[in-house]
Amino acid sequence: MNNAFDIYTIIFLALAVFIFFRLRSVLGTKTGQERDPFQPGDKNREAQRGPGQGPAEVVPLPNRNGQPPAPVAQVDPSEPRWGNVASVGSPVARGLDAIAARDPSFDAVGFVGGAKSAYEMIVLAFAGGDRRTLRDLLAKDVFEGFEAAIKDRESRGETVETRFVGIEKADVTDAQMRGDQAQVTLKFVSQLVTATRDRAGAVVDGSPDRVTDVTDIWTFARNVTDRDPNWRLIATEAGS
Repeated sequence: MNNAFDIYTIIFLALAVFIFFRLRSVLGTKTGQERDPFQPGDKNREAQRGPGQGPAEVVPLPNRNGQPPAPVAQVDPSEPRWGNVASVGSPVARGLDAIAARDPSFDAVGFVGGAKSAYEMIVLAFAGGDRRTLRDLLAKDVFEGFEAAIKDRESRGETVETRFVGIEKADVTDAQMRGDQAQVTLKFVSQLVTATRDRAGAVVDGSPDRVTDVTDIWTFARNVTDRDPNWRLIATEAGS
C-alpha cells in the first residue's frame, strides 16, 4: 500500500509540474495580437465608422516621444465669413453672426438662394390665388392680408396674369435675433410681366407684353428653437 501511495503521489506531482510549465509557456508568449498600450484605438473600432468620418480621436495628444502636436491652422479673421452676402464688420454681418451663434446650421448663402426661390413662388402663388402655397410660406397675419387681397380681386371678377422673368438682385439689408426668433430682411429687384384683367378679359392694370422692374423689401423669420427648419415671410413693403 505504501508503494502504491508513493507511486500515485509521484504521478500527481509530475502532472502538477507539467501543467505549471505549460501555463507559463502560454501566458508568457506574445502572439502579435496584443494592443500597444500607447495606441488608444484598434482596427476593429476604426472599421465600424463609415468612410469619410475621420479618426476616432478628437483631442490631439502629445506624440509618444513627448513632443507636442503640430499647431492647428487658424482661420484668418479678415476673411469674409459670409462671402458676398455681408462685408466684414458690417451690421448685417454681426446680425448673421448672432443668428449662427443660436443656429450653427445657418448658412447665409444658402438662405439667400432659398429666399429667392420663395420670393418667386409667393409672387406667382399670389397672382394665381394659390392659398395653399401661400399658407405654407407666410406667417399667419401676412397670409391673412394676402388672402384678403385675393378675395377682393375675386369679388370683382378680376384675374392676374404674371410671368416671372428673373431676379436681378437679392441683397440682405438687415439680420438680427429677437429673442428666439431669427429675422433676415432682403431687398429684391426683379423683372415681371404682369397684367390684371376684368371679367370681360380687358386689361385694367399692367401689360401682358411689357417687362416691369419691381422692388420689394421682405423679411423672413423662424424660431430657432423649433424643429421646423422653414422660414416664413413676416413682413413686406414696396421698395424704391
